[in-house]
Amino acid sequence: MRDKEMLLQEPEQINLKSVLVKYLRYWYLFVAGIVLFLGIAFLYLRYTTPEYLISSMILIKDDAKSPELSGSGALDSEFNIFQPSKNLSNEVEVLRSKSLMQRVLSELALTTSYLIEGDVKYSEIYGEDVPVKVIAKELNEEAYEEDLTLYLKDRNSFKLQDETGIKTYQYGQQINKPYGSFTVAAVPGASDRYQKITIKFNNVKRLADSYRARLTIEPTSKDASVLAVNLTDAIPERGKDVINKLIEDYNREAMEDKNLVASSTIKFVNERLGYLTDELSDVEKSVESYKRKNDVTDVSSEAQIYLQKESDYNRQLAEWDIQLEVLNSIEKYLSRNQNQYELVPSGLSIDDPTLQGLISQFNELQLERKRTLRTLQPANPLVLNMDEQLGNLRENILENLQNIKKSLEITRENLMASSEKYQSRIQQVPVMERELLEINRQQSIKEGLYLYLLQKREEAAMSLGATVANARVIDSAVSSEQPVEPKKVLVYLFAVLLGLGCPFAFIFIKDMLNDKVQTLQDVEKATATPVLGEIAHKKTDNALVVTADSRVPVAEQFRLIRANLQFATLGKENKVVLISSSMSGEGKTFFSLNLAASLVLAGKRVVLLDFDFRKPGLLRSLGLADEEEGITSYLFSKAVSIHDIIIPSQAMPDLFVIGAGPVPPNPSELMLLPKVGKLIQELKEVFDYVIIDTSPVGQVADALALAPYADATIYMVRNNYTYKAQLDIIDDIHKNRKFNQPMIVINDAQKEAGHAYGYGYTYGTSPKDNKGKIKQGA
Repeated sequence: MRDKEMLLQEPEQINLKSVLVKYLRYWYLFVAGIVLFLGIAFLYLRYTTPEYLISSMILIKDDAKSPELSGSGALDSEFNIFQPSKNLSNEVEVLRSKSLMQRVLSELALTTSYLIEGDVKYSEIYGEDVPVKVIAKELNEEAYEEDLTLYLKDRNSFKLQDETGIKTYQYGQQINKPYGSFTVAAVPGASDRYQKITIKFNNVKRLADSYRARLTIEPTSKDASVLAVNLTDAIPERGKDVINKLIEDYNREAMEDKNLVASSTIKFVNERLGYLTDELSDVEKSVESYKRKNDVTDVSSEAQIYLQKESDYNRQLAEWDIQLEVLNSIEKYLSRNQNQYELVPSGLSIDDPTLQGLISQFNELQLERKRTLRTLQPANPLVLNMDEQLGNLRENILENLQNIKKSLEITRENLMASSEKYQSRIQQVPVMERELLEINRQQSIKEGLYLYLLQKREEAAMSLGATVANARVIDSAVSSEQPVEPKKVLVYLFAVLLGLGCPFAFIFIKDMLNDKVQTLQDVEKATATPVLGEIAHKKTDNALVVTADSRVPVAEQFRLIRANLQFATLGKENKVVLISSSMSGEGKTFFSLNLAASLVLAGKRVVLLDFDFRKPGLLRSLGLADEEEGITSYLFSKAVSIHDIIIPSQAMPDLFVIGAGPVPPNPSELMLLPKVGKLIQELKEVFDYVIIDTSPVGQVADALALAPYADATIYMVRNNYTYKAQLDIIDDIHKNRKFNQPMIVINDAQKEAGHAYGYGYTYGTSPKDNKGKIKQGA
């Protein structure tokens, strides 16, 4: 059974072909959209001012790594304020700065635009094409909203038109207006082909923002310091001028910054040198005063002299002490009685010649006495005379010794005084050295700083004279040969996409907002109930479209549904077919009548029952008058038999109908009578098919009462009529098995939106195709 159901329905996934068919139904909208947007694109390209790409390439120098001056040692690392290391991102921001762009635009006089009138729009002229030059002296905000028109009469005068009127002026004459003051000057040698020019003043701040928005600056690679400068402009020459001037002003500002730093440094250094000169002079005077006060020239040298002098005095004192000791020894020696006839020591470092002479005489006389005593007696007058002479010499020697000792003691005292003086000076040397060292240290510091500042002043002067540009132009500004904006291919492609997308969006939104069933896919998404087939829109007012000689698509679709019904219920009894729907107007009666007709054409005996007690209409559809007796009469009266209510159809043999009869007050309860089952059972014994047309199951419960008697149930869904939410009813019926063999038929389906079952909807339906063929039933 499941295999049969799968044969009756399409796969649940979206059928791409069906989606395409649905949208192709509105092919005229897509064609119109494409034509419309292509036309708009053409007009856009025709009247849009083209933009050209102007490009340049510059190298940002890093002065900190530049070898030009570093090799000479003039600018060392201690004075690196003139050689800063550059951050590439910072330089990009400087190039894109608003102030720099305003300076560029002002220097190029781009604050004034010159326009000429064309057939559709105004075109801007620039450079050599401009025959005049407007020099603005003072403008206010009103000037930026003012459009001025110049009428060039000759090379001497012109007419100016503004909101105040037209007036003639001379070239070079200052023009004073409420919105500002300006002068119009003629450009010598300029072309005179433009006789009317529109002047527009530009706000330099807003103009700078516009150019900055179109300016891109980025490194050419990650490790390189090369920047690519790109700008889009409608006038290539103007774009090239802007980029070249931008680089020029960038270098100029960088040089001005460097020169400002160098000049400020030189000024600061000169001020410091003035202070240091005075301080250094004061320190040198302090050194001079200290040396004069302490009577020194060089403390270290004089300290050596003091030490030498003291050593000399100490040596002399030692010698004098030795001499005094010798004198004292001689004196003691002579003073002893036992040594009166002994020789006196001589040559003991006594340099006095008198003393040396007396001692020599004394010793000679002693030697002579000793020689005399060898022959004479001590009492001999000669010996006595010698003794007397020796006594005199001894006294003289002693006296001389006293004199020499006094002289030596005086000299010794002088030497000690001198030695003590030098010892005092030597003790003062460390203090003098420390004090003088402190003064000299201050002097050295001042001298070092003075020399350092002199050197840095020279370096700053060299930097001021050797200032180089920050950027080196690798490639000058060049313009692209073809415009980069607007891109024709992209514009036309976008137009085609819009031409397709807008109708697509319109259809999609229309379908999204439409809550009614539009396609077969809407049904398949909402329920797993098998779809038996689709019925196309009926183009005739006749209720019965299936006849023996009909070949219209609707008739063929009913024949296909008949075949599908037989195949779906293969092996099962399918004599009783119940027809229902969600609400009235979905075509239950139309479908019931034509399904019955198609079965009759297949050689079956069919009876059609109108069980829609509330709104019966089956008999009227066949052109028959409503009978007084029908199903309700049969159910209410025992006197009415089945044969009394069966009416043969005049439109087709073997097709019989039974009307609903009088409208009862209680239709639902009436259908629950056992006599309903008896009626259907008796009809099954006489007819091959019993087709029951019932009330809408989505509105009343009448059809549910007949569900046990039906072998198959056909649920009608009408295209663009049945609400999608009502599909939940049939899905509930299918899931909960409220009807036997529930199947769906889509009524009033659009050919473009439907799903074709088979290939024979139009095959053989034209009169040409039917010539020479034998007419036959289904």
